[in-house]
Amino acid sequence: MSKEYVKSICGMCSVRCPIEVEVVDGKAEYIQGNPDAPGIMGSLCPRGAAGTALTYDEERPQYPMVRTGKRGEGKWKQVSWDEALDYVADELKRIQETYGKDSVLFSDRGGPFRDFYRAFLRGIGTANYNNHDSACARNVQNAALSVFGFGRKGVSYDLKNAKHVILQQRNIFEAVNVAEVNNLLNSMADGCKLSVIDIRANVPATKSDNFFMIRPGTDYGFNLAVINVIINEELYDKDFVANWVEDFDLLKDFVQQYTPEWAEEETGIKADAIRDFCRQLAEAAPSILWHPGWMTARYNDSFYMSRTIYIINSLMGAIGAKGGLPFMNKPGDVGAKGLNSFMNLYPKPEGKRADGVGWMEGRKHFDAGPGLVHLAYEAAVEEEPYPVKAYICHRHDPLMAYPDAPHVKTLWDNIELLVVPTFSWSDTAWNADVVLPISPYLERDDTIMTKNGPKPAFQIRKRAVQPVYDTKAIWEIYSGLAKRFGLEELVYENIEDIWNFQLDGTGVSLSDFDATGIVSLASDPLFKPVKEGSFKTPSGKVQMIDAKLEADGLLSLKPYESPERPPEGKFRITFGRCALHTQGHTVNNALLFERMPENILWINTKRAEELGIENDDYVTVSSVDYSSKIRAFVTDFVHPECIFMIHGFDHKLPCESRAKGMGAADNLLLSKGIKKWDKGGGAVAMQEHFVSVSK
Repeated sequence: MSKEYVKSICGMCSVRCPIEVEVVDGKAEYIQGNPDAPGIMGSLCPRGAAGTALTYDEERPQYPMVRTGKRGEGKWKQVSWDEALDYVADELKRIQETYGKDSVLFSDRGGPFRDFYRAFLRGIGTANYNNHDSACARNVQNAALSVFGFGRKGVSYDLKNAKHVILQQRNIFEAVNVAEVNNLLNSMADGCKLSVIDIRANVPATKSDNFFMIRPGTDYGFNLAVINVIINEELYDKDFVANWVEDFDLLKDFVQQYTPEWAEEETGIKADAIRDFCRQLAEAAPSILWHPGWMTARYNDSFYMSRTIYIINSLMGAIGAKGGLPFMNKPGDVGAKGLNSFMNLYPKPEGKRADGVGWMEGRKHFDAGPGLVHLAYEAAVEEEPYPVKAYICHRHDPLMAYPDAPHVKTLWDNIELLVVPTFSWSDTAWNADVVLPISPYLERDDTIMTKNGPKPAFQIRKRAVQPVYDTKAIWEIYSGLAKRFGLEELVYENIEDIWNFQLDGTGVSLSDFDATGIVSLASDPLFKPVKEGSFKTPSGKVQMIDAKLEADGLLSLKPYESPERPPEGKFRITFGRCALHTQGHTVNNALLFERMPENILWINTKRAEELGIENDDYVTVSSVDYSSKIRAFVTDFVHPECIFMIHGFDHKLPCESRAKGMGAADNLLLSKGIKKWDKGGGAVAMQEHFVSVSK
């Protein structure tokens, strides 16, 4: 028997924790967290531990396929890789020759492994790179830009040294980042306080010092009341505000009407509790960390919620502070050279984005990086500013991620080529014209990634086992397409040459990864002080008024609007994450399905009694176009105006025998929901819908 241990990077969610894989006679037997990785300490979440079930799943795509029937009919022809790549390349060329370079749309899950295929997109000349973020954290990104002039990843979260952590639209113990969980739990053991603002008692709430069960949709109002108290009781960091906050007086005047007493009526949180909470923040400042949110594609004003969080962190002096939100360090900040980028081999395409981001009225203030893919779908329908005729949907499932899958599908009717590179079946893959099966992460090498933070590092994903089926690594797929487009700079035969290109001139060699899979670029964490140039705004300060936002017809300090209350007898639908599943991607995983085969419906005790519903009863949850059976979880610890469910259930595909028909699909309850989006941050407002519940 031969046994080896391979250091690599998990791929079961978008966090990508460092792992160690035990391989016995060529088969992956066991996965744990990389014991040499800072903050990991050998630990891993349930999803990461179930990675072997993904690799050895007989119900994943096993070979390239081209559709032979209607989209979604499930009729496929198995083809060779040469046939599949020839077909995709020929169709892309035909479409670009007919409709223009920018007629190709691309979307992905984002993350640190994008450089190679984004270079391919530049090589073929399309401006339309997008990611999934308008269904996740785009409001946070644009909020950071509007306050600091840099994006959300311009600061990090120093949970390790924090004295008070506040979670609002961030469920840190269920949407798990292992290092963050370990760091927060260790800080709490050392006396760090935890406050949670949520519509239900999630896992962080059960461990918190303060839990505020807020009325759904009123987070922005709560935050305005917090700013009111911080300013009027002079709890803020006066030196930081004097030196680094612009237009503080405008903010002070704006929040005067939003008193704690007003907030009590609006949010349901007691005025005295709000005041006490603010005083607790002052005691811990500047080592407070109010997380600006993760999945904030929720309400019409979630952008303003995130914006006020960044403002509160600034008022308390937490920006750049140890135990707060220190500035993110890249390799250059610690005297190291960063990885060479394949994207630099090609000029940035000059075309206008199909989604209008960066050039269209009302959309000029948005970050143009990954744009807003739901608006690109509108362009595909209207063929303005030009036709969008090809769509490469890479490791992304918009039909699960966005509201109302049947409606989203209609937005793609004019698209002539839908290509889905994926390692698992999804609704989007099932509706594709071509499926290009990616080797799951245990079976593939990837480009080297940079992990920015207090101690920047390079990390490597190495293949632990040979591919089980006829699948390819991501770099192999796009290198094959690049060859067919004559993009010789991206044509590679082995991963080592790719790695050597990335590392050239960095002083780091491949052998440096052998021991731990990680090469740290600094000996100690670096905490950069706030200085001239820290903020990328016109004034060089934290700005209350964003000229770009205002030029697009939006107010920087927006008056609060009370959210709509549910119609008589209905509930606002809310949804979120758990530690056992990654949205809908893992529901068919054999190990994780065994632990959680279906989701449940959280419903308030009093509301359940009115409907004659008892705990564990099956109920029907319904909207205009969809209804489903789901088990009730009756509890005092969810707000009476809403119901809650875990996202990603009630799969419909015949190729997913375990997940098919289990639980209820939150996204199908959101009729035409992709049309509701936050004009400030760009994200879809997915929790602005109401549903019925019956026994």
